[in-house]
Amino acid sequence: MQIEVERACDESILPFRARHRAEMNCQIVHDSIHRREGWTLSYLLLLEGTAVGFGSIAIAGPWKDKPTIFEFYVLPQHRVEAFGLFESFLAASNASYFEVQSNDPLLSVMLHAYGRDIVSEKIVFADGVTTTLQVSGVRLRASTSVEQVRTAIEQRQGGCEWILEIDGNAVATGGILFHYNRPYGDIYMEVVEPFRKRGIGSYFVQELKRICYELGAVPCTRCNPANVASRQTLQRAGFVPFAHILDGTIIGSTR
Repeated sequence: MQIEVERACDESILPFRARHRAEMNCQIVHDSIHRREGWTLSYLLLLEGTAVGFGSIAIAGPWKDKPTIFEFYVLPQHRVEAFGLFESFLAASNASYFEVQSNDPLLSVMLHAYGRDIVSEKIVFADGVTTTLQVSGVRLRASTSVEQVRTAIEQRQGGCEWILEIDGNAVATGGILFHYNRPYGDIYMEVVEPFRKRGIGSYFVQELKRICYELGAVPCTRCNPANVASRQTLQRAGFVPFAHILDGTIIGSTR
């Protein structure tokens, strides 16, 4: 079949992005890149003149000077042509790197077929268990207004911040970021050094999960694969791992 690849605007790929999100059915870590002007280049994939999917590369921010494929989607009925479509997209985009969420099955296949030097940058977690951890004498204090939180959720950027105090002293800071695909909110937190290894971090994550649900969002998070303490903190708070963010270099790239 005749394959063509052409540059595309955000509006033209939205129907395919909606199908991609529905099939993934999870937090898509790099979904928000599309909303940052000048950060991406996208391409329509065509078979016999009919659009059947899209591919996108990141070109700014952390990906400046290292064009990186982060999305590739083909309608299920046309995936028998997936390799040919990907090779044409690869040639048109002149990308040199991959950054792939491992539970994206189609792009993961392309990563392992056309990539090398593949490593995990992050482990992605989803909520799995409701916990009932307790820490005595703690108080949570919001440092973001209700209006700011509502705006962040609606505009899918920014988030809410919280401070955890013990006896009036701030011992941890954290929050929820909403610049991901709906309805997900990404939890982050940090405990100050003298108060670590006391269960405060897991308790704080647990409470941020609760707040996330109260705001109508679904909690998720991620951490560095080598950060064992962080992994354990998240798991004690009921998070379960479900994917990696995998980086790789495209075979044949000289970058």
